Amino acid sequence: MARIIVVTSGKGGVGKTTTSAAISTGLALSGNKTAVIDFDVGLRNLDLIMGCERRVVYDFVNVINGEANLNQALIKDKRVENLAILPASQTRDKDALTKEGVERVLEQLAKDFDYIVCDSPAGIERGALLAAYFADDAIVVTNPEVSSVRDSDRILGILASKTRRAERNQERVKEHLLLTRYSPARVQKGEMLSVDDVREILSIDLLGVIPESKSVLAASNSGVPVILDDESDAGQAYMDAVARYLGEERPHRFLVEKRRLFGRLFGT
Repeated sequence: MARIIVVTSGKGGVGKTTTSAAISTGLALSGNKTAVIDFDVGLRNLDLIMGCERRVVYDFVNVINGEANLNQALIKDKRVENLAILPASQTRDKDALTKEGVERVLEQLAKDFDYIVCDSPAGIERGALLAAYFADDAIVVTNPEVSSVRDSDRILGILASKTRRAERNQERVKEHLLLTRYSPARVQKGEMLSVDDVREILSIDLLGVIPESKSVLAASNSGVPVILDDESDAGQAYMDAVARYLGEERPHRFLVEKRRLFGRLFGT
């Protein structure tokens, strides 16, 4: 049976879609059949980051409404075997998503895929609640700033009380913390929260720390998930996060500022 992962946050602009693209790509690279779904009806950005926007013919809402079947709407990634994308609609209202329709699509996907990654909209509107409702695991994406962490704390409350697992009194959704746009230099200056600060506030397991990196924007603009850039710090950090999710133990990197060669030579 497929494992359903929601990538969520309380605040917009923290890197959820970048994370959804990277995590789903990493899972597929690890040999797992993986589907990633864009739940952000009306905006739709996942297809841009995955580089398949010109290949969208049918979307998530078309499948829910019976206007197309799942096979027609799924887009197979050209670069990574075992990876497929189900885009959101740009022309529909968020109310087009129904609990029954989403459940039906997830059940169909579960027959053929090992992992289903749900790219959630920000906040607690309908699309976000539905993306979280069926989840087995949640990757809570936050930036190291007070407002982002506070909003993520509210999302943790929803994951604990408004999911199918909570309703059925089953084992709770497994929560993982992913800290994005982290800059050790700014932490030292007191301009952002440290990893320990965020972990103390949210009290969930740390899946990964993604360093602030220009490669993330460059990858997004070129329609390539940053995890495929294995020379970038961000790409390596996402690959580490996927490995940890799959049960491998890896040390957390990029938590301290890189010292320049001059400083290393002279101990400054």
